[in-house]
Amino acid sequence: ASTTTTSSPTDSSANGSYSAAPVAAVTNTNTQKASFTLFEKLSFSIFRYSSYSPNYLPENVLVDCPNDQTSRWSAYTNSPPQYLTLKLKRPAIVKKIKFGKFEKSHVCNIKKFRVFGGLEDEHMVLLLEGGLKNDNIPEVFNLRCMTEDGTENLPILYLKIVPLLSWGPSFNFSIWYIELHGQDDPMYTCARMKSYNSLREVEIIKLCLKHFRQQGYMKAFDALQEQTQVRLEHTLISELHKYLVVDGDFEGAERFIADCIDEGLMDDYLNKKDYKHTWQIKYTLSDVKPGNRGGHQLVVDAKKRLIYLYGGWDGYQDLSDLWLYNIELDEWTLLCERSELVNGPTPRSCHKMIFDPVSENIFMLGRYLDNSIRTSEYIKSDFYLYDTRARIWMQICDDTSQVGGPQLVYDHQMCMDTDKRTIYVFGGKILTPRSSTATSAIEAEYSGLFSYHIATNTWTQILVDCHHASASQADVMSIKSRITHCMVFHTKQRKLYIYGGQRGKEDLDELLTYDVDTQAISILNKEHSHQCSTASTEAKFEPSPGYTLRATIDCDRDEIYVFSSLHKIKDRRDVHHIDASNSFWVYSLRTYKWSRIYYRRHSAQDVSSIYKANFLGASKGDGALEPCPRYAHQLVYDEVAKTHYLFGGNPGISQYQQLRLDDFWMLYLEKPKREEILNHCRYLIRKLHYEEMTGTEPLKAMQYLRKQISAVIDHNDDEQLNNFHKLAALLFKSDDNDASDVQSLTTTPLREKAEEINENAIETPNAEDTHLGSDDGKLESNESLTTSGISETASTPNDSSCTKRARTDAKGELQNHRAFLFNKLVQLMPSGMVQPERNLSDFVVI
Repeated sequence: ASTTTTSSPTDSSANGSYSAAPVAAVTNTNTQKASFTLFEKLSFSIFRYSSYSPNYLPENVLVDCPNDQTSRWSAYTNSPPQYLTLKLKRPAIVKKIKFGKFEKSHVCNIKKFRVFGGLEDEHMVLLLEGGLKNDNIPEVFNLRCMTEDGTENLPILYLKIVPLLSWGPSFNFSIWYIELHGQDDPMYTCARMKSYNSLREVEIIKLCLKHFRQQGYMKAFDALQEQTQVRLEHTLISELHKYLVVDGDFEGAERFIADCIDEGLMDDYLNKKDYKHTWQIKYTLSDVKPGNRGGHQLVVDAKKRLIYLYGGWDGYQDLSDLWLYNIELDEWTLLCERSELVNGPTPRSCHKMIFDPVSENIFMLGRYLDNSIRTSEYIKSDFYLYDTRARIWMQICDDTSQVGGPQLVYDHQMCMDTDKRTIYVFGGKILTPRSSTATSAIEAEYSGLFSYHIATNTWTQILVDCHHASASQADVMSIKSRITHCMVFHTKQRKLYIYGGQRGKEDLDELLTYDVDTQAISILNKEHSHQCSTASTEAKFEPSPGYTLRATIDCDRDEIYVFSSLHKIKDRRDVHHIDASNSFWVYSLRTYKWSRIYYRRHSAQDVSSIYKANFLGASKGDGALEPCPRYAHQLVYDEVAKTHYLFGGNPGISQYQQLRLDDFWMLYLEKPKREEILNHCRYLIRKLHYEEMTGTEPLKAMQYLRKQISAVIDHNDDEQLNNFHKLAALLFKSDDNDASDVQSLTTTPLREKAEEINENAIETPNAEDTHLGSDDGKLESNESLTTSGISETASTPNDSSCTKRARTDAKGELQNHRAFLFNKLVQLMPSGMVQPERNLSDFVVI
């Protein structure tokens, strides 16, 4: 039952702040530091609320009393919808919202919430979707303060907070304190209000123009356009409308679309589509190659097209061999069989390496030691360099902890800042000497963020772990450290990106950024959650935190790539279970969105198949080549060839606990090409042309189907071929049959006739899979528009807004179908060039 609690249990994450100073913790955002001086604290009142518990009044959120547990608004129940609506003193541009908290963690803190805003309390838009940590540190979130197209500020008068989930699922929602920051000075907001209202007025006029043209009210269309001087769309789009809808010049429309694609007008649409992936296993020609291993390291010299591999665990012992793979020659070379014999590092695994493209040196730090050999004499954080030009090893330091660097760690991460000649090392578990009096209850120690300046050979600790003894000092910045995380460095933005990881039994699913120049920390999946996918918040459409994530970055594309394989379960030694799967994700730093490129689950009964996959590269299911799920593998990215390389790892098969892999894979990611979308548009235009011909010239239509439409169909694709067969049904449709009758025709003679047309078709190239729409990437069928690759709310032309008004004449019906296709095609063009996506009729409720 839902209850209101007064208890204040302590949460283990209460001390997991991202800065020792609360102000720094809540203002670490991508916004410039001047934000709080430009944007002031705003006055507001409580306008409306869903409910409240006795003594926990909505007005309590106006006062910040973190030591008074009654100073909060608490809903009477946690049954949705619960909300709290605030009214500002006057319209304002609201930039930030701050949530105060109780002095301890509390089960009533809101774990998930949404914030809406608008000038009217009945019409609001989503400004933020996020959640609070269950601790005592106030949190500040950026609110969306721009219109959807980003051209104007978004003034609001009302702000609505909707709790979705509390930290104690059966407890009521509580908000302790709210503070809004923005600008409501009329000198500032009046101009923004005027611009915003002008923008709305133009949008209203465009909606009217769109409606008039679609309904054929051309006199009203011309009059409104002339009086307002508002253009519905770019002149190029109007030209396409004339070709396709007015004149029915399908050949001209095809030529026009081809010219638009050549000019790059559809490139933005193509760039927004997901990648198509291809795995390829490498069977190298080398007589020798690295053997089975996990916990090894790979680095890439992209300029010279070389990959270096060092060490790892082969299931029985640590290795110290150094290998070179030449990408151009496709061959492995053994550089050092035992590096410790040539002044190199001792055998090791769970270490980290980084390649410096300026000096062409490899730097190596860290390793894992079994508990039995963790003695004070042996636990030293040695730091090595390998000169790839001279092919010699050199020890830089015997123990970095003695010169201001990290202690001996494993499962840490390293990144290289080539411009500043600096290496960054973050996280990892600190190895401490084994003690006869030690107990297993001693909490693990985690390493913070360190930098190493190559030119001066100096270490600096930037951030300490949140549980470090100095973390409570006001001038010391701290961070919640972790293991098994990902970290990459963006050379242009000069930021470290950290995702996922584990700390004890806690999985960390946040995406952190650290600006190496300003020392600002941000949590991206909080600040930009209002821009993320509309997928269910519960589903969390992002890589699952675990210990198998591997990340790379492409700074030119502003994309982070994450490969996720086996997930954590209770018994880590039996990780191959029913949920064993591979998935590959892309995070766009331009849209702040995750995209899952592919996902494939592997059955728990697949032990023998996975064992064979180590050698054959075959996966269960459709027979497509793909690495089997694994951990302790390595993934690197060749930014020149835009190719990923994966080597080895542990498949996690309980029957073969010593088994390690030695398979070598390449992963290619490719966006849809211009030729593919051109082929897709040609199919849509020719399909409509064919449908019009069937009513007047069936013989000519049959020839058109055999030649023109067949030429843009992939006859190796079952769905496209099935749709092609169905088109033949229109040739046999009687005048009194409606479209639904045609789609239901599945008689054997008709199918045989369709297949005969297909067999006699001329020019039947095997066009590539368009992958422009859904995951299947099929062309549109008569029954489903969801596979067309073009977002469309209507399922059939008769449902679209262009046919809201019934028309009985054949010409009107013809115009309807042409307008429907036009609406679909223009969605592939830049949004600033085309008519509004919404329709005037959408706002009419009867």
